[in-house]
Amino acid sequence: MALRSANVLVQLRSAAWLDRRRIGGAAAILFVLQLAGFLFIVAGTHGWIVPLSRPTTTDFVSFYAAGALANNGTPAFAYDPAAHLAAEESATAAGIEYQFFNYPPVFIFLCAVLARLPYLVAFVVFEAATMVFYLVVAGRILGDRGAVALVALCAFPMVFWNIGLGQNAFLTAGLFGAATLLIDRRPIPAGLMFGALCYKPQFGLMVPFALAAAGQWRAFAAAGISVAGLVFASLALYGAATWEAFFATVQGSHATYESGRILFAGMANTFGAARLLGAGPPFAYALQAAASLVAAVVVAIVWRRHLSLPTRAATLAAAALVAAPLALLYDLMLGVIAAAWLVRDGNSPSAWAWQKLALAALFLVVLDGRGLSESWHVPVFPLAAIALFAIAGVRARREMT
Repeated sequence: MALRSANVLVQLRSAAWLDRRRIGGAAAILFVLQLAGFLFIVAGTHGWIVPLSRPTTTDFVSFYAAGALANNGTPAFAYDPAAHLAAEESATAAGIEYQFFNYPPVFIFLCAVLARLPYLVAFVVFEAATMVFYLVVAGRILGDRGAVALVALCAFPMVFWNIGLGQNAFLTAGLFGAATLLIDRRPIPAGLMFGALCYKPQFGLMVPFALAAAGQWRAFAAAGISVAGLVFASLALYGAATWEAFFATVQGSHATYESGRILFAGMANTFGAARLLGAGPPFAYALQAAASLVAAVVVAIVWRRHLSLPTRAATLAAAALVAAPLALLYDLMLGVIAAAWLVRDGNSPSAWAWQKLALAALFLVVLDGRGLSESWHVPVFPLAAIALFAIAGVRARREMT
């Protein structure tokens, strides 16, 4: 009996039972359940089940309105709440809740292209194109383009959040993942993709530490050129006044994030976790700074040691989430990139015995992360990001010893 129990424990610990067939079956079930729930919520929020007291919309309307204003020759108005709201209502309906635009002017390039299409067409094109980009990149990282991998990548809960909110996390994950895929073989294109993340600069904070520590100076220079090129192009096209309006908006944006206007339960960083647990803004900022410092140190060590690409890439992607001063639940799409790198080399001697189980557990925990966070004040999303970073860290430590 004791021997049998020991064998069961060994099997559980090694996660040998979590094979491709079982993963595919579980992912398919989760995908179908989430899709059904997603369609129900979409129907409800559009008044197809019961009438609504006011029209609803998504974050995408903010992008579309900014692009429309730029196409009308007034890009700086994207940072004027009154003018921006008027553009949002023009695209959808009067009375919607205002969705602010805090992105740098480099993102207006893409918004302006999308705003040349009808609103719903632009929404579908943007989400579909960026999702395909994410799936192709994640599939290449996994080294698996089969149906099981595709279903598992589509079943991740943040996929539905990103589509439902009309957000851009597919694009972020795709750019970051593609850059890590290319970094060793084609450092210049990799650097250009890292630089393109300047539309969401908080997720590029760890990149300079990694590239400098590894001596990847061509990629480092390419990233700088990419950022500079996009900034100068936006200055030439939209003018300095647009950047001045953006900086004025950024200076006041901290009040929005501190106040709970964006629910702390929906945040995925240390700052949001601290605020959800009742900490004041100064202490929350201090904890976030400490987390960012730890992430930077770990990234520098891992990349300086020239560990395997899966370990380096997973550590960098996970650290980008932990270090970001602002990360929301849909930004956990970047965590898929980290997890994909860990799974890709799962049979490596440095792979943690519990790694597969830990990743599966994280997948399940975030299924109702928003509900758990709101009901029990448990910062599920920040803890998931930290846990993913810890898994990558354990992997790196094992590889160094």
